[in-house]
Amino acid sequence: MPRGDGTGPAGAGPGTGMGRGRGGQGRGRMGGNRAGAGPSGYCVCPSCGERVAHRVGTPCYQTVCPKCGAKMVRE
Repeated sequence: MPRGDGTGPAGAGPGTGMGRGRGGQGRGRMGGNRAGAGPSGYCVCPSCGERVAHRVGTPCYQTVCPKCGAKMVRE
C-alpha cells in the first residue's frame, strides 16, 4: 500500500499471477515423462518395446528388460 489508500502496486491484484487459469501450465511438479515423473507409469524397452510397470524408487534407466536385457526408458 504505497499511499495507504488500499490500491497497492500496479499488477499485483488477484488474477495477475501465472496460475492455472491465467496462462500457466497447471500440471504440477511431477507430471510428464522425465526423471521424477511420479510413482505411476511404465518402463519401456527401446529395443523390443516390452512394457513393465514402473517400480517406486527404481529409475527406469536402471531397470533391465526381461526379454532382451536392454536398459529401459520411462514412458
